[in-house]
Order: sequence, then C-alpha cells, then structure tokens
Amino acid sequence: MATILIADDHADITRILVDYAKNEGYHVLVAHDGEEALRLFEKHQVDQVLLDVMMPKKDGFEVCRTIRRTSTVPIIMITARGDDFERIMGLDYGADDYIVKPFSPSEVMARVRAVQRRVNKVQEEADKRLTIENLEIIPLENMAIIDGNRIVLTRTEVDLLHLLASNPERVFTRDQLLDLLWGFDYVGDARTVDSHIKRLRAKLVYPHPTWDINTVRGRGYQFVVSKESP
Repeated sequence: MATILIADDHADITRILVDYAKNEGYHVLVAHDGEEALRLFEKHQVDQVLLDVMMPKKDGFEVCRTIRRTSTVPIIMITARGDDFERIMGLDYGADDYIVKPFSPSEVMARVRAVQRRVNKVQEEADKRLTIENLEIIPLENMAIIDGNRIVLTRTEVDLLHLLASNPERVFTRDQLLDLLWGFDYVGDARTVDSHIKRLRAKLVYPHPTWDINTVRGRGYQFVVSKESP
C-alpha cells in the first residue's frame, strides 16, 4: 500500500483529502504545519506528498526545498493564489505539480493518480537507461549524467527528459506532453510544461553544445542533436 503525506493546516481540507485518498487505497499521514510534515517524512516511507504553501512554522516552499535535498519523492503543491508567482516558485523548488484552491477533491486525486502511474511505469519497465552524445539518462535513479557529472532530477523531470530524448527531432505539443506524462484525466494548465522545461534546462546547463531542448514557436518542444557534434 502506497503512503501519501497530506500537509495542510486547514482541518476541513485535510479531512476531505484523507477520505478521498483512503478510498483510492492509500495509507495516509497528516501534518498541520511544516515542521510536523518534515518529521513525518523523515520517520516514514512516503510515496507522495500533497503540500500546502501557507502553513505555520515552516511554509510549503521551505518544506519542499528541504525534502528535495535528500529525496525525489513526487510532490504536489497546493496554493490559494491563482497567479503565476506561487506556481513558479513551487516548481522551481522541485514540486512535480500544483493545484489552486478552491479545488475539487476528485481533481486532486486525478493528479495523484497521474503521478503514481509514472512511478509505477518506471518500476515496471526497469532501468531504461538512455545515452545520447555525452548525456546519460537513468530513470530508476531519477538522474542524468553529463560528462561524468551527476544531476539529480525530480520524477517529472526525468520522465520529461527521457520522453523527449527518446524521440529526437520530434516536436511534442504541450497538450501531448501533458497527456503522455500527466495522463488524460489531468486537469491543469499547459504552462506547467513550460515551468518544468525551464527548470530542466537550468539543471542541464542549457544550452548545451552538442544537444538541446528546443522551443518550436507556436508548437511545442523537441530534443535535437547538433549536426556539428562528432
């Protein structure tokens, strides 16, 4: 049974999310502030985290950043603001997805299922390492290696990079990437893809001299290998 940690200081919200998560078959841990969330995360084997931004003691950004120092566990941020600021902040700190309040509990669980499908797929397909030029992608370890330098990625980042690099020159629209990585039942903003691409490029020391993740204006993204590379 997978374990999900729900961290939110609003008892009514956590109560509803706990009921829905249990109905999905999850073992649920609940935290009402950031410090409690970190204590529970360190004590238990957690498979997913639902993390509210505005919490006492430590906010969701700090909790996310702390978790990311040692773990690539999928994190979904919950924010009360509908603008880009908190969404971008959360993704920059390493969150895999975000949800804006007020939300439907069914939507939240759809996001959770989408993340869990990606986790299960990686585990089922074993270690599908991929090497292109000086880039090696290791999905099972959530890692990329460039010229011997190890780069830790989130689950979403490694899935996104592996998909693009496995299909060089193919242009993927944002909607296609959402469907392939987040799932057909995902209800969210296509700009989520842009934020993950931006963070992925920054981690991979973008632009790279022999390969690149190109933005195809008006269409989407593609992985390309330089024709001048040896």
